[in-house]
Amino acid sequence: MKQFISLFFLVIVSLSCQQEKKARNIESVSIDKFTIDSTSIRAIHAIDKNTVYYVGSKGDIGKTTDGGKTWNKQLIIYNDSIAPHFRSIASNGKEMFALSIGTPALLYQITGGNPTLVYKEEGPKVFYDSMKFIDEKVGIAIGDPVDNCTSIIMTFDRGQTWKKIDCSNLPEVKDGEASFAASNTNIKVHKNTIWVVTGGTKARVLKSDNKGKTWTIYDTPIIQGNGPQGIYSVDFYDENNGIIIGGNYSKPQENTANKAITTDGGKTWNLVADGKNPNYKSCIKYIPDTDGKEIIAVGKTGVSFSNDGGITWKDISTDGYYAIEFIDKNTAWLSGNKKIGKLTLQ
Repeated sequence: MKQFISLFFLVIVSLSCQQEKKARNIESVSIDKFTIDSTSIRAIHAIDKNTVYYVGSKGDIGKTTDGGKTWNKQLIIYNDSIAPHFRSIASNGKEMFALSIGTPALLYQITGGNPTLVYKEEGPKVFYDSMKFIDEKVGIAIGDPVDNCTSIIMTFDRGQTWKKIDCSNLPEVKDGEASFAASNTNIKVHKNTIWVVTGGTKARVLKSDNKGKTWTIYDTPIIQGNGPQGIYSVDFYDENNGIIIGGNYSKPQENTANKAITTDGGKTWNLVADGKNPNYKSCIKYIPDTDGKEIIAVGKTGVSFSNDGGITWKDISTDGYYAIEFIDKNTAWLSGNKKIGKLTLQ
């Protein structure tokens, strides 16, 4: 009898696990759209179904706390004349930060009513692309090369001070290799590991598994060779399984060599759905609580969905967006051209 009971419970547990791992077959999405007076909203920070923060191209920092019914906006003007073009936003769990592209690069702590400038960098090649926090103390922002390496600044004191990593401690990049400020998702952090993706003449992955102390760089098969080609977004489900996506921004309908997966933490990459949709996308995210099977990719060409870890895809919306941040497995916030969206999977 004891053996029978044990076998019975083993079968129940096995069936339960199979049900948990079964991916959905999503056919469409519904998107509530909110018009925002900002020409380019590339970065959002989602809190819950009611609350999302965004930073925009006119020096604007905005949020809603009631699901999009009302929006509060604050403008930042530097030296009475420069409206920072923000494309990065990040939080350490308490304070929030916004980073602008171009020169001067302006990094603000934006928590509360009085934004504080915590880092500034000037120079003809200065152009920062994205920013993330690894934990409550350690943060990273990356930008285009000024010398012969990716520009990386880091903080170890909750964002109060930032310091640039010297090129002697970073892999050398090729002439014309840079990153894209398309969605604030060309950095991914998981525990102590950081991945950074590039494009242009080369499409590669920089990796640090010790919070930025040392770095290694790996080749990928993603389309590369000129300015708008390369990797635009990266996500990892765990320390081993990840996905990259991009393409050619100037030819967004093309879908050759624009998405790849890894199972060894980013050392090697294999193309998936080559020559098939989705075409160019600026952001890719694993849907939470789906065992790494369900993935959403968004871009100006629409929204695409995979339920097998990126091997096959279907287009589920033609609405164009730059970035997506999930709240749970059914709900996400999106950012786009003069708009914020709230997506519900059906």
